[in-house]
Amino acid sequence: MITDWDGSPGLLEGAARVELTAREAGLRYWLTNVAQGTLAGRPDGYDPALEIPAYMREPGPLREAIAQEYAFRSAAEDRAARALAYLVAAAPDTATMEFYATQVLDETRHAMVFRNHLHALGVTDPDVARADITAILDPLEDYGLSVIREDFVGGVVMMAIIIEGALAPAAELSERKWAPLDPVAAEIDRGAGIDEIRHLSVGVSIAAEHLAAHPGDRARIAELIDAGMRMWTVLPVHEMVLRREILFQQGLDQHADVVGDHQIWPGRRLIDTTPDERLAAADRWSAELKASRLRQLGLTVPEER
Repeated sequence: MITDWDGSPGLLEGAARVELTAREAGLRYWLTNVAQGTLAGRPDGYDPALEIPAYMREPGPLREAIAQEYAFRSAAEDRAARALAYLVAAAPDTATMEFYATQVLDETRHAMVFRNHLHALGVTDPDVARADITAILDPLEDYGLSVIREDFVGGVVMMAIIIEGALAPAAELSERKWAPLDPVAAEIDRGAGIDEIRHLSVGVSIAAEHLAAHPGDRARIAELIDAGMRMWTVLPVHEMVLRREILFQQGLDQHADVVGDHQIWPGRRLIDTTPDERLAAADRWSAELKASRLRQLGLTVPEER
């Protein structure tokens, strides 16, 4: 069960292979499997028995790294929830409307748990990630809304492949690297990742069904995806992530005794990785995930054209 806390696959594995339709993932599914499943006993997104280590509340590179990351992600989830409301209104049937209504709630919850964790760490600066929000989220939101407001299936693709699909690998990296240092953050990331598997899987299913019924839209959607991919190449995302990873590395070096032999992926200890290596892994995961989803839509991957 992809909504089971212990049994769900990781975000990258689940997003690449899970198949789920809007008809299967409606409101009753969400109430049973998410509200009473994934979130059972975790109203704030993590096991309340977990404690935040004292060093995470101390000023320094580790807290600064998570402050920048979670402030940015909270703002991104907030904007995603607002944009998804257009897909609720434009949904062509009840099953699709119900699914997007649940996704609005999911994204709103993600924004809340990221924000609340910052408060728990004593981070109260509202502008901690303002420069990144302005440089990345503002143009991304403008572009996304220009599509979502006018084109339902284009909006579906925008959210599932161009926006959420592109950001998923960074979320996977976050869960892996925070696990030994901030177990609360790692559980918050785990819960958000379980939701994102569902969002990406159903979004691609909706788009695939539309293209199967309307093959004349295939070229238009392919052009939309190409334009969205090009947009990511001009936004300063790499600079943002690398800056965070450098801060994280400084904190990692300070707390090497806590991290010990924790492996960020099989055969590679977190303590032995570098900021560039972690960023390269996220880039590779992103390319692999996008390629998998494009093939599910029956579209060719750019390098295969």
